[in-house]
Amino acid sequence: MTTLEPGLIGEAEREVTEELTAARWGSGLVPVLGTPALVALMEQAAVTALEGHLPAGKTSVGVQINAHHLAATPVGMRVRARAQLVKVDGRRLTFHIEAWDEIEKVGEATHERVIVDQERFLRRVEEKQE
Repeated sequence: MTTLEPGLIGEAEREVTEELTAARWGSGLVPVLGTPALVALMEQAAVTALEGHLPAGKTSVGVQINAHHLAATPVGMRVRARAQLVKVDGRRLTFHIEAWDEIEKVGEATHERVIVDQERFLRRVEEKQE
């Protein structure tokens, strides 16, 4: 279905704001980058790796992530995630992702995405709303 090969790399970066903190996400009470925000950044890096590499009408959806949040990142500091496609098994894609702030490595993950037909996927979502 796809000619994707391991080795594709994508990155995503952002500044930690109050809106991205654990206290704001409800995942903790401290004013540091929340794990849900870190996971979202990691997924964004994987999506970026696939840009321009999927056939027309196809997209990918995240189906699993095993993330380790290793260190706290304060508000105002930048955090960057780098995803590398490490395995292609039919429609199933596996990424290794690492994230760093300006000082140290703050996270790592294994992430799986599945290639889907975008129109069919959205049609099924719409059916749930009826």
